[in-house]
Amino acid sequence: MYLEQISAVAGTSSPDFSIVVPVYFNEGSLFPTMDALANLVLHRNDGLVGEVVFVDDGSKDQSMNELLEIQSNFPYVIRVIKFTRNFGQVSAIRAGLAHSRGRCAIVISADGQDPPELINEMLHSHLSEGKEVVLCSREDREESRFRKATSNIFYGLMRKLSFPSMPDGGFDFFLLGRRALDEMLSNEEAHPFLQGQVLWSGFEAKVIGYTRRERKVGISRWTFSRKLTYLLDGVLSYSFAPIRLVTLFGIVTAVLGFVYAGVVLVNWLLHGNPVQGWTPLVIIVLVLGGVQLLTLGLIGEYLWRTLAQVRNRKPYVIDRTFESSRDVSE
Repeated sequence: MYLEQISAVAGTSSPDFSIVVPVYFNEGSLFPTMDALANLVLHRNDGLVGEVVFVDDGSKDQSMNELLEIQSNFPYVIRVIKFTRNFGQVSAIRAGLAHSRGRCAIVISADGQDPPELINEMLHSHLSEGKEVVLCSREDREESRFRKATSNIFYGLMRKLSFPSMPDGGFDFFLLGRRALDEMLSNEEAHPFLQGQVLWSGFEAKVIGYTRRERKVGISRWTFSRKLTYLLDGVLSYSFAPIRLVTLFGIVTAVLGFVYAGVVLVNWLLHGNPVQGWTPLVIIVLVLGGVQLLTLGLIGEYLWRTLAQVRNRKPYVIDRTFESSRDVSE
């Protein structure tokens, strides 16, 4: 019945919702993910037509072959976008959102850790309650203590430095209505912080809590270094706090320097004691040198992002798009 609805509207009208799934080294998890989306979402929303947009972000395993097989089984439901190389998860998500045709778009991971059945509640919140943005925030994780700790630190800093409205557990699983989606895609940043772009739009968001499931297949490619880079993107793109902190640190250092100079002067005037020993000088040189290097590094981060923005390079390059049992070269 669902495929008949899809076939009837294929090429003549837009689907009611789009599901965007970024893919990177997800061999083995794609078939279960699609089965869950089909059984728990697509077939359970009578009267609504959905599409699924998979974006292969330069995977070097068998992910692309699995996607093509899945696409052949659901020719009018699934589109597959293949990048020429790995451009990053955020670029993959933005590409999927840019190519989505639904009245709203939902982003979900390909690793099976996000419960697909929540999409039904998200759709109800948007279509029936009129919520333009729906965020699924992780209240808990079936993951290691290290990953829980780093995630808590990451989103805690985001709340303090850039986005007070950021949910405690953050979010990667979310729905955007067409208005919010168009606003987000209009921001062409060189180093985009995706969650920040969603929150920056200012649309009132409904938050749904859930427990992120344990990953059953493969290992996460979201490494600590990638988290650190993404943290810098979020903080440096939406907060003046780092520059102001360095400025404050410079003022405090200067004040302490003047105080120390005054102590030395008073000691010399009252007791005639000259400054003795190399230890104070070494400490001062190390502290000032560290502050200067930290400041230069921070300025360099801002300058690099400015340079990347001015270059105006494409955020991704699409190799091919597979759609309706045919492939279209880009």
